[in-house]
Amino acid sequence: MAITAGMVKELREMTGAGMMDCKKALTETNGDMNAAVDYLRKKGQATAQKRAGKIAAEGLVTFKIADDNKSAAIVEVNSETDFVAKNEIFREFVNDVAAQALETAASDMEGFLAEPWKKDPSITVNDALVEKIALIHENLKIRRFEKITTDGFIGGYIHGGGRIGVLVELDAANDSDAVRNAAKDVAMQVAALNAQFISREDVSEEHLAHEREILMEKAMQEANGKPANIVAKMVEGRLAKELKDVCLMDQIYFRDNEQTIAKFLKGASQEAGTPITVKKFIRFETGEGIEKKEEDFAAEVAAQMNQK
Repeated sequence: MAITAGMVKELREMTGAGMMDCKKALTETNGDMNAAVDYLRKKGQATAQKRAGKIAAEGLVTFKIADDNKSAAIVEVNSETDFVAKNEIFREFVNDVAAQALETAASDMEGFLAEPWKKDPSITVNDALVEKIALIHENLKIRRFEKITTDGFIGGYIHGGGRIGVLVELDAANDSDAVRNAAKDVAMQVAALNAQFISREDVSEEHLAHEREILMEKAMQEANGKPANIVAKMVEGRLAKELKDVCLMDQIYFRDNEQTIAKFLKGASQEAGTPITVKKFIRFETGEGIEKKEEDFAAEVAAQMNQK
């Protein structure tokens, strides 16, 4: 049977696989579309092994919050390129991973990958991942997930189409609009300014000692003969300024530079008729901590053309 460009296009739209892979699958299955899909799925493991060495530092962060806002899960799934991160097949898979994470009993990635895939319990989460690697033809990695359960309220925010995701757990006695809006605004604050701690009380003595050591070394270089007590005051002043930047409650509220987040929450509490406090937040940023390879796409295309 003659394989047409239209058939290749249809299979590619169905599966997200590369053009040459779709053509080969159709050729091997004599143009049977369903068989070609199965062919691509069966080739998944070999494709995954072939792509395993490729750096996957792009991708998406997303979360799933239960209808009662009492539990939630956030996940990061990586791809090799940002082009794939915009692919609807990939985006749907990431959403499915988040839904899986919301219900998982696993406490680590090994257990998570080994459990039955919610959408098809005949395969594991890892099997589903391998299938997507075959279809999309890039190395993909479920990098991390984290869950929150609470008696309070959970809200969240996604920034940049999935580049940054934040979950926020609030201690509040109701789920009024004031509480919901506070959760979203705090999540947006964390996404934008990347707080490291909720308040100064959460900063460990080890962290403070480490920061003082660094600041002291810098202050000594700038001392120019200043007395030790003056240098010490310089260090403490700079440390206090640094804590304002990394402690959520001390940060300036992004919607109103006249108040801190602590002051904003005080007002939100009055509006909600119940105290609102932040118990926890989780911030995932796509690819953070992964060394990314610098790509020269023009050179890559030229190299591929020369190989033909």
